[in-house]
Amino acid sequence: MNIYQEVKERFSRLVSDDIWSSNVNVVNVRPLTPQEVIGNPGRDDFPLLKGKEVMIQAEFRGSFGQAFTDMPGNFNGTLRDVFQLPLNSHFQRAVFIASINAVLRHLNYISNTIHCKDQEPTKCALHFKNYIQEKFRQPRIAFIGLQPAIVESLSTICRIRVVDLDIDNIGLRKNGILIEDVSITQQIISWSDIIIATGTTTVNNTIGSLVGKKPIIFYGVTISGIAYLMNYHHYCFCSH
Repeated sequence: MNIYQEVKERFSRLVSDDIWSSNVNVVNVRPLTPQEVIGNPGRDDFPLLKGKEVMIQAEFRGSFGQAFTDMPGNFNGTLRDVFQLPLNSHFQRAVFIASINAVLRHLNYISNTIHCKDQEPTKCALHFKNYIQEKFRQPRIAFIGLQPAIVESLSTICRIRVVDLDIDNIGLRKNGILIEDVSITQQIISWSDIIIATGTTTVNNTIGSLVGKKPIIFYGVTISGIAYLMNYHHYCFCSH
């Protein structure tokens, strides 16, 4: 069984029949501007600010859920419509994931579904460093998906290797850390003690190649709902 099918089954066990009703439960997804999502974080190297990713937001009965994607768009339909999407594209998976986040927030299963803003990404990175140091001391980290503030913070205490899908980042150094191509992800995982991975691996469908290999921590609001349903280790200190 693939991860998305398992997510669907676990989600379905939590919701009552009325949640699926086409008459009352409409999911609206729209792209958000960078300023709406992240505000002014004091640095310009976040993928969101570079235009490489877009945050979409699902609304369900007044509750919101977000997901990063490189394939934005708009969707309007019921929750049942969302679950009938074939999940063949980044856009469809982003709609599915943002909608799950919104519904699980409405049902009070999760609360961290809205991205942090302004100085909070930097604050999160400092807390993340302390958290990793407390739990793992000084592990070798395979970091999947560049998040510059967290990488900068962790690089002061750990050996870290970073892979990223953005070809403009490959070969660059961030705080002395070389950004490497995703083609060597498995090599880096073999080298590492732990994996820290972006939650957008659920949107780009690479999550299946990561879980079960090493202890793994996912970061970011995108994976909030799936992390809850699948019991994944999730860290997102400053989300709302």
